[in-house]
Amino acid sequence: MRVLVDTNVLLDVLMAREPHLEQALALFAVIESGRVRGVLGATSVTTVFYLAAKAVGANAARHHTRALLELFDVASVDRAVLVRALDTGFADFEDGVLHEAAGAAGADAIVTRDRTGFASATLPVFTPAAFLAALGGAAGADGL
Repeated sequence: MRVLVDTNVLLDVLMAREPHLEQALALFAVIESGRVRGVLGATSVTTVFYLAAKAVGANAARHHTRALLELFDVASVDRAVLVRALDTGFADFEDGVLHEAAGAAGADAIVTRDRTGFASATLPVFTPAAFLAALGGAAGADGL
């Protein structure tokens, strides 16, 4: 199974954002174990690098980005993905781009904390907790 992990979940881990850190780390552990294949949108990688460079400097940002690239595959964002994203009806263009990139990369689902941003999704959308619950890794989760 391949899942695209939204930028907000990445930032939960990299910025240790509570109360979301525990579920995001559990998702990363499932991906690291190989049980699930994680995918990032190319735009998520650039966003994370930009924010990390501002917070911890360019060298540390390179280190964190390299670690992400070792753990995750990357969904390309090309002209076709961008054009489809414009036509999806997503209220947030970035979410539309990630959705279309996920589909083009063969992702089976999207994992995000912004479920409302993906209301127009044709792929299944889960919160980290709901995705882990679906895998049998957590209880009491909410998701789509």
